[in-house]
Amino acid sequence: MPPMAKKVAGERTHHGDTVVDEYAWLMNKDDPDTIVYLEAENAYTEKATAHLEELREAVFQEIKGRTLETDLSVPTRKGRWWYYSRTEEGKQYGIQCRVRAEGEDPPQMGEGGQLPGEQVTLDGNELAGDAEFFSMGTSSVSPDGRRLAFSTDFKGDERFTLRFKDLESGETLADAIPGVFYGGSWSADGSVFFYTVVDESWRPYRVFRHEIGTPADQDVLVFEESDERFWIGIGLTRSERFLVLSIGSKITGEVRLLDAADPLGEFQVVRPRREGVEYDVDHSGDRLLILHNDGAQNFELASAPVDDPGVWTPLIEHREDTRLVDVDAFDGHFVVAFRRDGLTGIRVVPDGDEAYEISFPEPIFTAVPAGNPEFRTNRLRLSYTSMVTPPSVYDYDLSSRELILLKRRPVLGGYDPSDYEQFREWATAEDGTRVPISIVMRKGTERPAPTLLYGYGSYEAAIDPGFSVPRLSLLDRGFVFAIAHIRGGGEMGRRWYDDGKMMAKKNTFTDFVACARHLKAAGWAGDVVARGGSAGGLLIGAVANIAPESFAGLVAEVPFVDALNTILDPSLPLTVIEWDEWGNPLHDKEAYHYIKSYSPYENVHDGLYPPVLALSSLNDTRVLYHEPTKWIARLRAEAGGGPFLLKTEMGAGHGGRSGRYDAWREEAFTLSWIIDQVRRKPE
Repeated sequence: MPPMAKKVAGERTHHGDTVVDEYAWLMNKDDPDTIVYLEAENAYTEKATAHLEELREAVFQEIKGRTLETDLSVPTRKGRWWYYSRTEEGKQYGIQCRVRAEGEDPPQMGEGGQLPGEQVTLDGNELAGDAEFFSMGTSSVSPDGRRLAFSTDFKGDERFTLRFKDLESGETLADAIPGVFYGGSWSADGSVFFYTVVDESWRPYRVFRHEIGTPADQDVLVFEESDERFWIGIGLTRSERFLVLSIGSKITGEVRLLDAADPLGEFQVVRPRREGVEYDVDHSGDRLLILHNDGAQNFELASAPVDDPGVWTPLIEHREDTRLVDVDAFDGHFVVAFRRDGLTGIRVVPDGDEAYEISFPEPIFTAVPAGNPEFRTNRLRLSYTSMVTPPSVYDYDLSSRELILLKRRPVLGGYDPSDYEQFREWATAEDGTRVPISIVMRKGTERPAPTLLYGYGSYEAAIDPGFSVPRLSLLDRGFVFAIAHIRGGGEMGRRWYDDGKMMAKKNTFTDFVACARHLKAAGWAGDVVARGGSAGGLLIGAVANIAPESFAGLVAEVPFVDALNTILDPSLPLTVIEWDEWGNPLHDKEAYHYIKSYSPYENVHDGLYPPVLALSSLNDTRVLYHEPTKWIARLRAEAGGGPFLLKTEMGAGHGGRSGRYDAWREEAFTLSWIIDQVRRKPE
């Protein structure tokens, strides 16, 4: 029998509405009863999936067998060094390395998966030791290549300890700073490191300046953001001329600059924040490049004098069909990443010459600039993949306009891209909007086929078509895999995002259901299993309530399913920041009732639900463990169908287990459950 959570009456009243939350007691992580209950859920899930042990092991071995375990990334040039990472068979974590630069072309791997003259800068396996969880937050080499800043987390709560290493001597310095956030940036001479810390709501809100060799308690607070809607980050322009302090909410941005050669100076505002205006800044020569949405929903690119940064002159004007995403400045040209028609693109703009876009061979793909730390270069490093093409690294030669393939990730076991095919379909949503779907399958697969449909649809994040080694274990068993590019994501521009957030959030869920139904109606899909994580887990919980009959199973990973209760509590991590994404139910009656109308936990009913697998982590700081725990408890108590399973990692965070072999086993667990849902016989 599955564990049944005790019910403890708890009430809350907002905007005249009183709601009982009988499982609120599960929010107390320090209550021994909570831990006992989570362990009982894990034991039940283990027993309920015991019949899948052979399949799990087979899938794990397939993932492992297709992966080149001893491998090397393509080295990236920075100053006098080539930097790269590598993996070794049998080891959980990557190893960061460098070799001295000789010539323009990346060096080739020697015997044993190493490069001649290698210097190991960080070995994740040595740092992790015997720890059950290990994660890196920062790894940043100083501009002169002498020092390395790195940070580590051994719990999964994404609060890191920052340390520094002298790369010339190999010595780890005495400096140690606990409780820091991701990222950070060096001064020009490598004597000062800037870092951020979070408040109790896990919002990065302070920037500190640390001078190497001094105690952490002498670090200087250089900026604090008091508005709880805003978070901050610190970085360098690509030219390394300026430190960039980025301040942003979900809808508003502000940037401050400081000469990186004057780290003790004060940051100066580029343009003061104005509600609803977002912008980012890069630097080249005597001008700044500014990507902004002031009067330009899909963003436009402007320039501004370094000594008068508030005066913006258009360089690339706004287009309704093209969302400008990012700009990278180089000496002599700049590069713009964009989205159009649901796909990524790259535009090169040479100084004094006509701009052009880089062409790619496949109709469905993802291509983005990647690994370009050198400011003065005639090559553009980019990352490319499709649903049939493994991740590939190219250099694009700006002189010859030629794409030079440097590496394609090996897929062992005889993988041949020509054995698979990818497609683009369009579903029609309830309001007539056409929603793109990316599809991949093995050639010859009999249709309609069992189908895994993936979705996210929040924060303007795009789930772009890409390759996956674990996915082959589904495709080779006759599955179709599809991505629903639903509103709330960023695939089709800023309007696509705006039409799936706040008071239009339900479009995200109905788009996804429309995609599932289209796949069936068009003959692609038989049984459909849906999968999503985090905000995509909210999607899974919502469609479970509104269209349970459309799915043979649902996988919700670290799912944001207790949305209303979470967004009502400003003391919880990230809540205030989230009000610009979802609405503010604490102070806005209309937002309260709208969120309540779709929040998965609030809308569980007594109908028949498909089987559900919810995956969570006890130390998750983004979606707290209690959300899926409460949701599964309510499903089990009030809904029909199922079964409803919960699996909680007791020593991990939002991303689950950290080591690559552990992660493969977790993926094998999930994939074997998905396979089982379409081969299950009705009871």
